[in-house]
Amino acid sequence: MSYLTKNKCMIMAAHTTTTTTNKKHEQVKIIEECKVAPPEGSLASTTTIVPLTYLDIPWFLCHPIKRIFFYDFPHSTNHFLQSSLPPLKHSLSLSLQHFFPFASNLIVPPSPNLPFIRFLDGLDSLSFTIAESKADFSLLVSDSPQDVRFLHPLIASLPPKVTMEDGTLVMPLMAIQVTVLPNTAFAISLTFSHLAADGYSLHHFIKFWANLCKQIITRGSGTNDEDVKESSFLSLPFHDRDIVKDPKGLKHVYMEEVRDLLRKNNNLMNSQVPVNSNTMVRATLVLNHSQVEKLKKFVSLKYRDTYGSNTLLHMSTFVVTCSLIWVCMMQSEEQTEGNHHHNNKNFDDEVCYFIILADYRGRSELSIPSNYFGNCLLSGYVRLKRGELVGENNGDCYHGIFEAASGIDREIRNLRNDALTRVESFVPYARELNKCRSITVVAGSPKLGVYETDFGWGKPKKSVAVHVESAGAFSLSDCRNNEGAVEIGIALERIRMKKFIKIFEQHLQNIDHDFPT
Repeated sequence: MSYLTKNKCMIMAAHTTTTTTNKKHEQVKIIEECKVAPPEGSLASTTTIVPLTYLDIPWFLCHPIKRIFFYDFPHSTNHFLQSSLPPLKHSLSLSLQHFFPFASNLIVPPSPNLPFIRFLDGLDSLSFTIAESKADFSLLVSDSPQDVRFLHPLIASLPPKVTMEDGTLVMPLMAIQVTVLPNTAFAISLTFSHLAADGYSLHHFIKFWANLCKQIITRGSGTNDEDVKESSFLSLPFHDRDIVKDPKGLKHVYMEEVRDLLRKNNNLMNSQVPVNSNTMVRATLVLNHSQVEKLKKFVSLKYRDTYGSNTLLHMSTFVVTCSLIWVCMMQSEEQTEGNHHHNNKNFDDEVCYFIILADYRGRSELSIPSNYFGNCLLSGYVRLKRGELVGENNGDCYHGIFEAASGIDREIRNLRNDALTRVESFVPYARELNKCRSITVVAGSPKLGVYETDFGWGKPKKSVAVHVESAGAFSLSDCRNNEGAVEIGIALERIRMKKFIKIFEQHLQNIDHDFPT
């Protein structure tokens, strides 16, 4: 094993190979597999321990999060390796000094001990892979439905967990893969455990890394940590977990519940999501600003007619977008499996759940700063009967969208007005959801500014939340060149996707017709 130290930036090269590897679906050529760590001695202690809080522990039940960014790069692989890879690695190492949990391991000791994040200076690091692919770039970044397996070879894989003699699990928390598509583009993919941090912390890290990489490209390889502090427009992360008060010992209660659920379903901690990839396709849909405003207008008018009020407290882009997508997902499911469902007399009475996640940084109830690193999300649960979502009310084709919007709006108000009660409700909700068949989850947010992630090669050509191919999820983000628009990422069975897109487009046509500009 060789060690390259540049400005005390540690990059440990495990091996370099040009062997072609069949990775999941297509072939990629692995150029290098290495480890990247913070500069040695840059942390205050040789051993750094970060405890988990009650806001982290529920994420034991979440599969790894996977996101990929594509950038135009009309140069050869050799040019990338010589000119672009060094600043990417160097800036990553410097960034990990401040975001060290991503280079750490999760330690899960036997019960009743609580898990924690541990970083050992000089030993722990982040898995970093460089690969080359001859895949069709136009298909990889296409918005139209494409086989989900097209992206799989470009996605970083977490190293396997290790079980110690005493039963303690040691689990890496992040892996990164950079894949060059010669003379066309390159991709950066990140796979990480939600136990380390939420999406807000992830994008804080990514933008910090991207900003520093851009500085190094501009200023040269001599950029050091002092330069970062002087010129970065982003704040440093806040790591003190003591800020998360837990007077009722919720983390112990939550951990016991998680252990019980894991005993019943050990697959919950598997790093690979079991999906039927052979028949699944991924698509990107866009709601432009005009369409979003028409949706808001429709729901507001319907709300006024129903409740005698012209104001929804949380009539937002998020609410109307989620409402439309949830209804389209339920209607496409009904059309795909209609005969089977309609033979079930209780079909319309089946309870469907929609899960929303609210960031609580900067709110007075929890007193957690905006730059807090970790998980700071509270979950909201919207319950509606399937018939309310997919059925029409006296010929009203918008009925389901209105019911969904009302339910989501109501739950957001509940979260804002009674956050601490929601914090304590994880156990009953976890048990209830474990028995439920229909769960829809929204991932991401346009507020995260995915397309503002510039490493020095401009805006991403495309960014994809790959993990939405796990059942019942879709993603929201900003758009690259369409201000005020929302990008929606979704993965469904091929037949259902066709029906979903047709229903989605029909709803938009109806709204355009009934609410002309």
